[in-house]
Amino acid sequence: MKFAVLADIHGNALALRAVLADMDTLGLREAVNLGDFFSGPLAAGETADLLMARDFPSIRGNHDRYLIEQDPAEMGPSDREAFDQLGPGPRDWIAGLPPTLWLREDIFLCHGTPSSDCTYWLERVDPDGSVRSATLDEIEAEAAGLDAPLILCAHTHIPRVLRLRDGRLVVNPGSVGCPAYDDTHPVSHQMQTGTPNASYAIVEESTAGWVVTFRSVPYEAEAASRLAASRGRPDWARALATGWFSA
Repeated sequence: MKFAVLADIHGNALALRAVLADMDTLGLREAVNLGDFFSGPLAAGETADLLMARDFPSIRGNHDRYLIEQDPAEMGPSDREAFDQLGPGPRDWIAGLPPTLWLREDIFLCHGTPSSDCTYWLERVDPDGSVRSATLDEIEAEAAGLDAPLILCAHTHIPRVLRLRDGRLVVNPGSVGCPAYDDTHPVSHQMQTGTPNASYAIVEESTAGWVVTFRSVPYEAEAASRLAASRGRPDWARALATGWFSA
């Protein structure tokens, strides 16, 4: 079994097209999508067309949930921009997706952690806003009772793979379309990858276990940056162009 793992596209259709083209070049047709498809000041409608045509097994992220649960008047600017671009079809599609998903009996998909779509799993934010890697004990506590050799998560936009003490593998593919951002949950902080490239992962089953390959795909990031700037989002424009939120 071999498939791609996509996450955190955030309406960046240019980055998604580059990832899909990279998959096609590799002859890779199967993929899963870990959520946060649309939120952002870019091209939510076009992103919806691309994803719904491919029909990959998918789960909702926290921003997808906001798009179907919140009053538009109460949404943040990125969610509201996406909401205004999406018709009822994509919103109904989101509403029909689960928050977590099992593939076969040995692969588990979640957005944040198994119990929360808005909690970081492999990273932690300290009270002063600094970001650190979670400890192995912290990570394993979230995985308690989850009998899956391969666990796929997202939400932090940081590509990582790590092995738990019992051999279970946890993989975060990084973000297809949003390489840096700031957030206020649990306190104000920034997440930054340092590259504008689109990130995704490929996982392949072997006799020795799961083989994980991260792909960092260049694309027309400057065009995405200009689109964000044209919509009054200099924060997104900087992040898309550089991979840094505060360059």
